[in-house]
Amino acid sequence: MTPAPKDTLVRYLQSAREAVLWKLDGLTEYDARRPLTPTGTSVLGLVQHLASVELGYLGDTFARPHGERLPWDSEDADHNDDLWVAPEVSREDVVGLYRRAWAHGAETIAALDLDDTGEVPWWPPERRVVTLHQILVHLIAETARHAGHADIVRELVDGAAGLRADATNLPEGGYDWSAHRDRVDAAAREGARLHQNENVF
Repeated sequence: MTPAPKDTLVRYLQSAREAVLWKLDGLTEYDARRPLTPTGTSVLGLVQHLASVELGYLGDTFARPHGERLPWDSEDADHNDDLWVAPEVSREDVVGLYRRAWAHGAETIAALDLDDTGEVPWWPPERRVVTLHQILVHLIAETARHAGHADIVRELVDGAAGLRADATNLPEGGYDWSAHRDRVDAAAREGARLHQNENVF
């Protein structure tokens, strides 16, 4: 039987959520929290950000208050305060917040039809009125994007990679990643040599 459209959207969203959380497995507290890019991206920070995103889009947007106290929502908060984790906040606190966001979102999704509307107060006025369908697509895109970020920053920590715990989407066995990287680097150098005088658009 063909799944209902809402069920399909929820399945893809949940798969991306779980991929993000999996990237925390086996990390030390420091490695989970430390900035791994010039803009300060960390694995645990991504989880906290996504929890905040879901609470907003599946809570405030549809006038369904979530009741969570989010320090980064205060008027004096920095623009990126939801993307890094304060020392006193535990990993369990962040993961718990994300799971509570999932539960709150599930209630919103169950209560509404895909064509029911809400309003995103932080979007431009001409785009603020949205449907549940649009928001679910938006959340899938946002979560998948940050799952990709988590993939990269986790690989920078300890080389761990893969799509999900139950389906890594990587070659099995003793694949020679070092040789593969060397091939890619050699091709990049040769490509740069061959095309160095071409215009870049």
